[in-house]
Amino acid sequence: MNDSIAFIGGGNMARSLVGGLLARGRAPASIRIAEPVAALRDALQADFGVAVFADGAQAIEGAATWVLATKPQVLRGVCEALAAQAQAQRPLVVSIAAGITAVQLERWLGGDIAVVRTMPNTPALLGAGVTGLYAGGKVDAAGRTFAEALLSAAGKTVWIGDEALMDAVTAVSGSGPAYVFLLAEAMIDAGIAQGLPAEAARVLAIQTVLGAARMLDESGVDAAELRRRVTSPNGTTQAAVEHFEAGGLRTLVAGAIHAARIRGQELSAAND
Repeated sequence: MNDSIAFIGGGNMARSLVGGLLARGRAPASIRIAEPVAALRDALQADFGVAVFADGAQAIEGAATWVLATKPQVLRGVCEALAAQAQAQRPLVVSIAAGITAVQLERWLGGDIAVVRTMPNTPALLGAGVTGLYAGGKVDAAGRTFAEALLSAAGKTVWIGDEALMDAVTAVSGSGPAYVFLLAEAMIDAGIAQGLPAEAARVLAIQTVLGAARMLDESGVDAAELRRRVTSPNGTTQAAVEHFEAGGLRTLVAGAIHAARIRGQELSAAND
């Protein structure tokens, strides 16, 4: 077995990881991708110079690490079809599928397999994502180090010690970009309703979200304190924040994240 990495699925998240790995100096010849859609295969080969295959069994041949990057709904069938090879090769298996547990993956692959379950998010496409990782019981220190290096190609990483919390990771960060997009969409629409030209409202809202995120990341000050600092007594910001609070924004956010966590649990149960 060599140090090659086989991706099962060549969608956007796989592309982001491959791009990050190549940017960090990994040789294209060490990356193999299985993707059933011919047009996507051709694009992956043209863009990255990696080996591409229509069939997963060909892509994983001899690979030390397998990255499962398919939709959760088809992952059981994919794993069961590759179980014999998993038992023969004993790879490190890294999954980026929402709602599928490490225990399920290990079982579908025939048992006694090192599985790292991860939950990246879409800003990984820009190298600005964050990924929660959970290591199954068969993963050794080298496997943890490799998995962290692999996912750090797409942004920051956070290890989670209890797999039961991975659905909460999905709810907060995996689905989280959509919450920010929804807020930006609402701000743009509200600005237009107040008379701003559409393009002006768009630039103002997007740059405000981007700048606020940078302040959160770079200032070392927590969100509550930053909010307090920008909220002058009896000013415009206070009027808006009080309206949010009176409308139950915190309760809405808590309920939304709870709903996403429950849906992650349902996905696991539905695909078992």
